Amino acid sequence: MDTGKCVITDLAVVSQDTLLVCNGRELKVELVSRQTGKVLSQLKLEGWPWMVCLVGRDRAAVALSGQKVQLIKIKGNTLVNDKVLELSDDVYGITTSGDNLVVTYQEQPWLEVISTDGKVLHQFHSTGKKRYFKSPYYITTSPDGTLWVSDPGNNTITKMDASLTILQTFTSPLLEKPHGITAVTEDEILVCSLDNHSLLLLQPSTNTMSTLLGKDDGIGWPYSLTYCPQERKIFVAPRTTDSIQVFKFT
Repeated sequence: MDTGKCVITDLAVVSQDTLLVCNGRELKVELVSRQTGKVLSQLKLEGWPWMVCLVGRDRAAVALSGQKVQLIKIKGNTLVNDKVLELSDDVYGITTSGDNLVVTYQEQPWLEVISTDGKVLHQFHSTGKKRYFKSPYYITTSPDGTLWVSDPGNNTITKMDASLTILQTFTSPLLEKPHGITAVTEDEILVCSLDNHSLLLLQPSTNTMSTLLGKDDGIGWPYSLTYCPQERKIFVAPRTTDSIQVFKFT
């Protein structure tokens, strides 16, 4: 990427040729060639882009500061603005659940399932004395439809169903400020352990986390990541550089 002009807050695989990248520093979302790293198309946004997810084959949704989600159309190698959804609070994470979107907030209600027209379908409020979330950031959906939420405030990964019911919570001494998260399968969840400078593999069936990649592999302050199932490649964006690292997942 352009040195000094890019802070990559999230990214998504569009095709075997392109990545969709959130450039926080310039308040843009960019379609980037995987072969050359050149920007093929870009859109200026109405806020800081925190996270992006694909909605079908030719659309994407970007979570923006300022209580908004920007929907985008992907037409070949061109990005086109679609519509803006107004939300109830400052949004951070975003993923899909069937035909709907799931977003995370920094305050109550913490999470919402919304339609692509902005209608609220489900909400999660923590009740009673137990506070389930402090800062739910990144969120992903596994192939079986399960939701996974990283919370750097609690140093936890939370598993939820499509109705936002908590199913299980995971933690580990290896998990230090988890940020980016993506699901390879329902039993292979990849997590950026930011302060531990590592990429972790969470395997829910055995309730274990292990270090998949670390400092010796060139990992430093991993902030966000995505996965390409066709090529079994992991794309990692560190917080302190303008580069995207690519690893083969075996």
